[in-house]
Amino acid sequence: MSHDDFPTEHPAVVTCGLPYANGDLHIGHLRTYVGGDVYARALERLGQETAFVSGSDMHGTPVAVNAEQEGVSPEAFALDWHERYAETFPKFNVAFDNYGHTHDETNTEITQALVRDLEEAGHVYEKEIMVAYDPVDDQYLPDRYVEGTCPYCGAHARGDECDEGCQRHLEPGEVEDPVSTITGNPAEYRERTHEFFEVSEFSEYLSGFLDRLEGTSNARNQPREWIEQGLQDWCITRDMDWGIDLPGENPQDLVLYVWVDAPIEYVSSTKQYSERVGSDVFDWEAAWKEGADDDHPEGGEIVHVIGRDIIQHHTIFWPAMLEATGHAEPRAVMASGFVTLGGKGFSTSRDRAVWADEYLEEGFHPDPLRYYLATNGGFQQDVDFSWEKFRDRVNTELVGTVGNFLYRSLLFAHRNYDDAPIADATSEEVAERIDEAIADVEAAVNDYSVRALGDAVTDLARFGNEYIQHNEPWKLVDDEPEEAARVIHDCVAIAKAIAVLFEPIAPEKCERLWDQLGEEGSVHDVTVDAAREAPEGDLSEPEELFEKVEDDRVEELNAKLEARVAEAEDGDADDETEDESGDEEDHETDDTATEEPMTDIDPISDDRISFEEFQELDVRVGRIEEAEEIEGADDLLKLRVDLGAETRTIVAGLKGLHAVEELPGTKVVVLANMEKAELFGVESNGMVLAAGEEADLLTTHEDAEPGTKVL
Repeated sequence: MSHDDFPTEHPAVVTCGLPYANGDLHIGHLRTYVGGDVYARALERLGQETAFVSGSDMHGTPVAVNAEQEGVSPEAFALDWHERYAETFPKFNVAFDNYGHTHDETNTEITQALVRDLEEAGHVYEKEIMVAYDPVDDQYLPDRYVEGTCPYCGAHARGDECDEGCQRHLEPGEVEDPVSTITGNPAEYRERTHEFFEVSEFSEYLSGFLDRLEGTSNARNQPREWIEQGLQDWCITRDMDWGIDLPGENPQDLVLYVWVDAPIEYVSSTKQYSERVGSDVFDWEAAWKEGADDDHPEGGEIVHVIGRDIIQHHTIFWPAMLEATGHAEPRAVMASGFVTLGGKGFSTSRDRAVWADEYLEEGFHPDPLRYYLATNGGFQQDVDFSWEKFRDRVNTELVGTVGNFLYRSLLFAHRNYDDAPIADATSEEVAERIDEAIADVEAAVNDYSVRALGDAVTDLARFGNEYIQHNEPWKLVDDEPEEAARVIHDCVAIAKAIAVLFEPIAPEKCERLWDQLGEEGSVHDVTVDAAREAPEGDLSEPEELFEKVEDDRVEELNAKLEARVAEAEDGDADDETEDESGDEEDHETDDTATEEPMTDIDPISDDRISFEEFQELDVRVGRIEEAEEIEGADDLLKLRVDLGAETRTIVAGLKGLHAVEELPGTKVVVLANMEKAELFGVESNGMVLAAGEEADLLTTHEDAEPGTKVL
């Protein structure tokens, strides 16, 4: 691994958190998989050697419980869902180089070998612990077979995680007032011998690892609290029949905890990819093993793209396992925020979700959804999906900006020239603007910002619209044909650059655009250098790439969703035996919000102000130009904000809630006539407005310029 800017000479592996083989995928789940695919494609556009891998998480208690309810084996149950996922991801142009699963032979062998390495290095020991036991049903209760009260915050908790409260990982025996989720019987604790991994011995290493870690800021900040509180050793075995057996002597027939073998699937899936294409194409050992060869003494560039609910596993347990066994540490962890639906959490039991298959069955193309999920806010921020917002983003940005430029430019070129207009070269102005877009893409990759990747292209298309409108080639074609040819050549050059640079986000649409441009080969195989090359293909008659979403279509979709939710809620009311926790998602590696938001909304104040008092507030649109941390301040950032007439310094409590590197370029709303204040030695001249405890930044829907007054 290096910390050089991409592309590097080290092989890169991009992974996505494993979907738990236990239920249908909805668009919330797709956020990390689309984000991972976008990032992997963008690396390849830069010329980085990259493997994009994942797999299905097959083990754990939810699979075993649900398989028993359906009267099938856990393996058959999980394999069925695995095959469905393997079919679904390509439908959304999520193109894994390898998609395996944790129960296959490769992962079983590598997992057991890695655990043996931990044992031989002296990092695993036996310990007597208290395990929940159902005395009526005469069985031990691992993980999610038990629930009760979190010992840290008092919230209702599962056996392995305080999912409704503090989000802490819980070890066996920690849950208070345990109850069997199988029978509803009160459980008791009995002593059992289990295996533990000495995570506590790696505290110093992990602190340094977090200092080096790249990616989103939440992946660095959140685990520091756990280290400061003191790391506990990790129980890596469970009393179950379903899972990978503990290697060696195993008198109690224990299996390895699902979170042992799940991340190891990243290694296994990479190995399977290498075995399929050959190590000369991609060498899995050079990527994953320190000192595997002289050229890669520290391994490759490992980038994990996950949901923020599994940060702890990827920044504490997993890197400690890798360090203990001589593997390369992750270079970056990109942890996404949750996806909500119309401001409310997804609820699978109430059918309050937009399912992946449903989206496609409604006739929508996958690329607009990819664009929405990738660019609607910073990657670590929560994203709210609604059909109205989806319509607005598609119609305004994809149809109105990108699609409009491409269609009008290529249609004019096709009607007036036999092939791509021939000019001496792309004009200096346009060539420089394309170079700027390429630089923006390179910066986005190195900042781990999928949103900025999309912004780089929409900004280039916006420039293209302004360029063609300003030069008006339709007025030049008869009187100044050479000048008209130069302008259209420039426009086609911009279109070609868009095809190359937008491919990570809209791969299928960009392949169609590439064909319309008459370029050779596939746009999926070129690098950003192709964006600088003059267009040379024979233009075909263009088709509009993006389809407008009509208002009546949105009304129809909302009506379907509301009817479905109402029907599911009626069913819940009729079913007196349904568990109160039925809304919760069973995915152990879920990356979406799966329950109704638990925050209370403050009541609206009865105190009113006059219109004159409101007019005294000078509220302006601003654009953040720079953002940096303030030494000694836990939650404050120093911002430089462009307000049109001037650029001001404003101190804002955004640290830990927004990625510092992703803030520049963000439109914000600023109270400009706020009294100045000095905070930690920095004079703050204004207030950036944000909503809620998560500091959801207020911004503008359209393109209001900095300095525009909010009325």
